[in-house]
Amino acid sequence: MVALQFGRSGRHNAGMPRFHKTTRLLVIALAIMTCGAAAPPARPQRHIPGSISRFLAHHWVYPLPPEGPPPRGYSALEASLSPSSCGECHRQQYQDWRTSLHSHSIGPGLLWQFRIMSQTQANRCMRCHAPLAEQKALAALEFHWPDAPSTPPPAYVGPHLFQDGLVCAACHVRRHRRFGPPPPAGMPPGNTPGLPHGGFVASPAFQHSRFCATCHQSPPGGRSLDGIPFENTYAEWHASRFARDGTTCQSCHMPDRRHLWRGIHDPAMVRRGLNISLQVKRLSPLTGVAQATIRSVDIGHDFPTYLVPKVYVTLYALGPGAGAVREIATETIGRSVNLRLTHEFFDTRIPPGGQRTLSANLALKPDWPARIELRIEVSPGAHYVHLFRHELRHSGRYDPATVAILRQALSQTIATRYLLTRLVVPVPSAAGQSALTVAN
Repeated sequence: MVALQFGRSGRHNAGMPRFHKTTRLLVIALAIMTCGAAAPPARPQRHIPGSISRFLAHHWVYPLPPEGPPPRGYSALEASLSPSSCGECHRQQYQDWRTSLHSHSIGPGLLWQFRIMSQTQANRCMRCHAPLAEQKALAALEFHWPDAPSTPPPAYVGPHLFQDGLVCAACHVRRHRRFGPPPPAGMPPGNTPGLPHGGFVASPAFQHSRFCATCHQSPPGGRSLDGIPFENTYAEWHASRFARDGTTCQSCHMPDRRHLWRGIHDPAMVRRGLNISLQVKRLSPLTGVAQATIRSVDIGHDFPTYLVPKVYVTLYALGPGAGAVREIATETIGRSVNLRLTHEFFDTRIPPGGQRTLSANLALKPDWPARIELRIEVSPGAHYVHLFRHELRHSGRYDPATVAILRQALSQTIATRYLLTRLVVPVPSAAGQSALTVAN
């Protein structure tokens, strides 16, 4: 695939290492898992007006065509594709974007893979992680891929657009024309004369969940396990009450048009979507039961969606002393697959409006246990932690620079794990009594 704009050269991957068959299979699996959901569904979904469907079919054409030279009369600021240039006027949106995962969609977790992938495999990843043709051209220069441009990027592209990840222009710019949602009340229409960069083309498609499906839904016929696509977020939402009620992806992930896109990495966002309780009953002087319940009350897709995150739920028995702790029950919530993405171990995710319960029978003694504790931890990158550790165990096949980036990817992914909730309930003293606490 040639998605370059600056010209082409006949470079080859000179000096790049050759890899073991197992490594190539895992790299292909990575490309399928992380990058195979970019193509939009072939058929329009229900309840999508024809005008929106037509706009999206034209807006998300892959590969995205090069922007080309900017129109005459554009200033350097108007012509620039850099997010910081957009931020000169759209300050709140830019500041929000800088804190979002969209601005970090190109990082060590992908960069080490790009060093061992083919250009075709990497381009598949960039369809969502860095989709502009100009970004692909910069990546080709950085990794010395065969279709790397023979000329440096023009000024309106700048040297850092690839590392910026999912940039403003990926959603809002086509052939240097700006696109966006209809302006809010009190703001001028997009076609008002005198606006910078010639104003913008307004489309309600930016307010429809289908806009997000471009990267958050595998296409029909795409890779799946047990009949469930690898990337299935839009379909999960579409089958939920949230779709019926008109609660869109943007309603939760872009409230008030904020460009935050908070999700599984954000503890506050996750807590708002769940109702978590812990109840302890004393059934007799010597027996009891502890029960933790997690309800998905305000999440418009499976919790967690996608293959990568895992949620670890654990019950502990606590004695009167500070060090008296014993694990009594544990469960993992998520979709677990092998590294080659050929086998599913389990799928314990919670659908919208559903719940999951973890129970443990208690053998009671005097003063033991005195309390029951529930801990819920979230690892947004659990699958990648497993994968990166596997690759590091076989890192002798990689050059030192690739190993260093892989180590950085592992460190960053481990660091995203957090404690979501900790609840503690005393064991009732009399048979027939119960104690309950609910997370705030």
